[in-house]
Amino acid sequence: MKNSQEIRLESIESSHMLKKRFNPTRKKFKPMDKVNQSANNGKKLIVIGFVSIAILFLIYGRYQDPELLTPSAIDSIQRIAHWFYVVLIVSFGAIAFGMYRYHKEKVEINGKDLSTIIAVITWNSRSRKIFVITFIGYGIFFSLVSGTLVYQPEVNFAVHYGATIPSGFVAPCCDGPGYMPKIIIYLTEHVGLQVIPINLVLQVTVSYLVGLNTAIAVSAFAISKKERGMSTIGALIGLFIACPTCAGSFLSIFIGTASGIALSIALTQMQTLFIAISIPVLFVTPYIMAKKLRNSDGSCKVNPGK
Repeated sequence: MKNSQEIRLESIESSHMLKKRFNPTRKKFKPMDKVNQSANNGKKLIVIGFVSIAILFLIYGRYQDPELLTPSAIDSIQRIAHWFYVVLIVSFGAIAFGMYRYHKEKVEINGKDLSTIIAVITWNSRSRKIFVITFIGYGIFFSLVSGTLVYQPEVNFAVHYGATIPSGFVAPCCDGPGYMPKIIIYLTEHVGLQVIPINLVLQVTVSYLVGLNTAIAVSAFAISKKERGMSTIGALIGLFIACPTCAGSFLSIFIGTASGIALSIALTQMQTLFIAISIPVLFVTPYIMAKKLRNSDGSCKVNPGK
């Protein structure tokens, strides 16, 4: 026979076991192999998205021969142009979802590599707000200087082009790979949109990188002013992609108007070079800043929850 003290101890142990089993506030942790697999799946989605966009540009480039634009083929090419943007949007979606998964899993792994430091720095609500504001603001600015958002007060679209206001259409032909099909939208008599595929990809890519740089720079500013300056340089070079004339005007402040004009002409002819330079600079800068935000033991100086 069990005495009362033994029975009481057994009941206490049983209650503790039930609390551990059914405690709803207890944290559940993913197995590390599942976390790593999810991060790898995120990277795969990113790669698949960008590869799909590159293949899409190459395939559609085959339909840019004016001789193919016959009355019998125009309807088929027009349908292909519409599907072009459907696939492009799906590819953007795959990239965005892949980056979200990769970012989230990096925070959960909480490793000591630079990619994890970048993920932790930008995971808090303040950094996300800064990223969203910068992404949208720079995207709008990019639209203005790249000609995506068109404002021509001296031109009346209804009078000069015979356009119906509002209206829009997809122009399927003819230009180089990445420049077709265009989406033309007339919003008012003087305001419209001209969406060029390569400009759209550059706009999203550069705006994302500028937003990421800015979000990290705000955290790094408290530690060092140098990182913020490097982010600004990256953003200015990103601006050169869309507006070489702006680059010339900016540099003319320092080297004189005549030289600035001459330089802006040279920059226009070397636009591809600025595209090649700006994106790697904007991509590398977060890793440079992340080094300054890493403790000696490899952990991040910034609390992801703040």
